[in-house]
Amino acid sequence: MRACWNWRRWLSVFCVAIALWSIAVTPAWAKIDDDKYDGNIFALYAGNGSLVPPKVDLKRSLEAERPTLLVLYLDDSSDCKGFTTTVSQLQAYYGRVANFVPVNVDSIAMKEEFDRSDPGYYYDGFVPKTVVFDDSGEVRFQGRGQVAFETLDDVFREIFDLLPRSESLELKRRPLNEVNTELTE
Repeated sequence: MRACWNWRRWLSVFCVAIALWSIAVTPAWAKIDDDKYDGNIFALYAGNGSLVPPKVDLKRSLEAERPTLLVLYLDDSSDCKGFTTTVSQLQAYYGRVANFVPVNVDSIAMKEEFDRSDPGYYYDGFVPKTVVFDDSGEVRFQGRGQVAFETLDDVFREIFDLLPRSESLELKRRPLNEVNTELTE
């Protein structure tokens, strides 16, 4: 009887040890180039958790007559993960004078019709989707996929009547760190 108890005891200790070992040595499975969910992509990949949730929704931003960048995204999309750094870089330059409204498309309520101040109006089934509005609420740019920083910068330069990039200081991109771009400097 005692030998049977020792065998069960050792088996349970062994199972617990294997479980603890597997937890301790298992690497993170999600990466910037896969479609796995691993949390707030703006905090993880752009180093900018301040974007989600947005400080203002699209309707209020348009009512305030401020230029607005609307980004429709999914947390489990590699394209969206890669685009977060561009959005964060744009916010660094234009965040004080424009509103940034990232919206997870999973949070868009399904309706028959949307009005122009509802993010669902601009969602066409593709992420990331970027829409830039000027201060009068007119759409100045719509883009699908990972839109280049320079393209969006040109749109904002036009909205704010700034010099073209060729006549002003060059904006340099930071190197991308897969975990957090803010740690690379």
